[in-house]
Amino acid sequence: MEKNNTEPFYKDGLHFGCQRCSFCCGHSPGFVYLSRRDLDTLCAHFKMNIKEFVGTYCRWADYYYGTKVLALLEQKNYDCILWKNGCSAYEARPVQCSTYPFWSWMLETKEMWEDCAKECPGMNAGRLWTFEEIEENRRHYDDNAPLHKEDLESELRDD
Repeated sequence: MEKNNTEPFYKDGLHFGCQRCSFCCGHSPGFVYLSRRDLDTLCAHFKMNIKEFVGTYCRWADYYYGTKVLALLEQKNYDCILWKNGCSAYEARPVQCSTYPFWSWMLETKEMWEDCAKECPGMNAGRLWTFEEIEENRRHYDDNAPLHKEDLESELRDD
């Protein structure tokens, strides 16, 4: 939302339609942080237990204040580990992915939105998302806290 008390620039909605270009899924280094919901959904999708999934698809990434959080691995070309000519877990994709591009920091100002749109051909194209839909996605993104290393220690231990 805008930092002042004016209405957000997207009060009348925004156009977005995924063009399946995969730019948001790779091409440059980045992190797809996983929450508990994301991890459980992906484990169920791949029919793997947590230890198997984390060992196959994840890494510990630096986060704020020196903490480590769970993130998906990247391929050598920086594509997401789940990208195989399309998302291999599309139905179970992480909240970070399913809420794109309606992330809080992208919605702070029209200038930020337009700057991000330079790299995403789906932004300002496709169907009109209503203010309510955008806000719902933004809230899901904001509420989706990544798992910290200590959150999973007991589940990843060799017993």
